[in-house]
Amino acid sequence: MTADRRGLDAAGLTHLRDRLAAHVQNGDVPGLAALVARGDDVHVEVVGSPAVGDRTPLRRDAIFRIASLSKPIGAAGAMALVDDGVLSVSDPVEKFLPELAERRVLRSLGSPLGDTVPAERSITIEDLLTFRLGFGSIMAPPGTYPIQSAEVELGLMTLGPPWPPPSFGADEWLARFATLPLMEQPGTTWRYNTGSHVLGFLIERASGKPLEAFLRDRLFEPLGMTDTSFRVPPEKRDRFTTAYYPSPDSGALVVLDEPGAGWWSEPPALANIAGMLVSTLDDFWAFVSLLVAGGRHGGHQVLSPGSVADMTRNHLSAAQRTAAAPFLGAHDGWGYCMVAPAPTKGRPPVPSGFGWNGGTGTVWTSDPASGLTGILLTQRALTSPEPPPVFVDFWDAAYGALAG
Repeated sequence: MTADRRGLDAAGLTHLRDRLAAHVQNGDVPGLAALVARGDDVHVEVVGSPAVGDRTPLRRDAIFRIASLSKPIGAAGAMALVDDGVLSVSDPVEKFLPELAERRVLRSLGSPLGDTVPAERSITIEDLLTFRLGFGSIMAPPGTYPIQSAEVELGLMTLGPPWPPPSFGADEWLARFATLPLMEQPGTTWRYNTGSHVLGFLIERASGKPLEAFLRDRLFEPLGMTDTSFRVPPEKRDRFTTAYYPSPDSGALVVLDEPGAGWWSEPPALANIAGMLVSTLDDFWAFVSLLVAGGRHGGHQVLSPGSVADMTRNHLSAAQRTAAAPFLGAHDGWGYCMVAPAPTKGRPPVPSGFGWNGGTGTVWTSDPASGLTGILLTQRALTSPEPPPVFVDFWDAAYGALAG
């Protein structure tokens, strides 16, 4: 894809900083790191502090929990294996995950777990990438359906937040997941999240390496992503931000995870690419810029142009998009582990393009139509499908800063 070379407007960027700073000043977020880019024009704003009550200025290399922004990185890891000839997206997953052969499928979503029919075909790797494996989030209160309760009892952590992380590893996770039926036939329905969990375990089996070791060899080191990991070692914790969620009663920020002795202080038993990476603004920009540049970085082809094109285009049918609209919105499609542009009537919404957001208050979109990329990392967890005010202001000001 060709980047727009018209750049960014200086007055618009000043307005962007003012809009973002207002959310720090009113206590909405303790701090944030933002990047907007168009062509060769890249602008960064870092505002606030790493924790509530901390007067230390937030650093540009502050480390954030990026939550579901981990998912596209997992997709890129899988496509690196496709480029290497190790995988094909049409491969059945049981080629590497024999636990998931000969699946059973619930007769209906509300059926008892024993009321099943045989799967009409195998789950494929593309089903994992496009979240059409036949299992995932349900837009209903927990416990509404027997399958929800069974997933919770097994501790699989795919139908809600991924924390606290489980105490068991990938093999045990797969063994537990294999005891459950699918919700729908493979390939028929989009459901969020579970595909990324399974994809990470498949990458480990296919590569013969622990997930982080493979990602480091194939993506993080070539891209210079030195701080992206499933843990934060002691020597980096002075840059690790505190994570918060708003109290449902008062709206006050409550600590979700501390930098010193929290969920990222030790190597995880299970490396979860669905939502457990930490990263920095510049690390994540290195990943995003790889996709914007069609897979090239520093003069090297890290991913093939075809793999990037497959990652960033819509794969859902019109009917699947309609069914997923309560989660994705009326205008978005789905690529590989991220939202992707889809045909829409009238003017596209803002933002529009490929990217995703994370439940810890992180968001990224690259818009091929305008050439704009925006990345915003905050410490305030999302509690509603509606974008928070800081996201709305960020995108309004970012698009307002387009020159020409």
